[in-house]
Amino acid sequence: MSLKTAVAAPFRQRGTERMAESEFVVALSLDRGWFSPDQAKTLVDIAASEGLVEQDGDELVAVFEPGSVEIPDGFAPGEDILQSRSTFERVLDTVLETGVEKQTAVAEINSLQSELGVTLEAAAVVYARSEGVDVSDVAADAREGL
Repeated sequence: MSLKTAVAAPFRQRGTERMAESEFVVALSLDRGWFSPDQAKTLVDIAASEGLVEQDGDELVAVFEPGSVEIPDGFAPGEDILQSRSTFERVLDTVLETGVEKQTAVAEINSLQSELGVTLEAAAVVYARSEGVDVSDVAADAREGL
């Protein structure tokens, strides 16, 4: 997922799981040139809303292990990651990270939705769990949609 990769980069660069928000913004905008400072601040908000970071005063704390995220050579995130993703998109991305083909996952989710008579988001959570993928961080959002 490019969002997680983009968020991990500043933490990996500094070799830490905690850093000042201002350092994070500088790392993404000035050091790497991926975003403007305002866009980097938007990324902080999105990363927090998706549970990738938590704010502790003026600091950001990674809620995942940044060192475990592979950052490919030449990686540069697109501006599309600056848009909030739906619950379905978040669950689907998590499932795809495990190696499941997108077409297979979407077909199975659509089938579950019809079979169970639930929202697309709820069907995606059920599918993810059936595949052994932990999506507990997003399951509450899907539950609210029921």
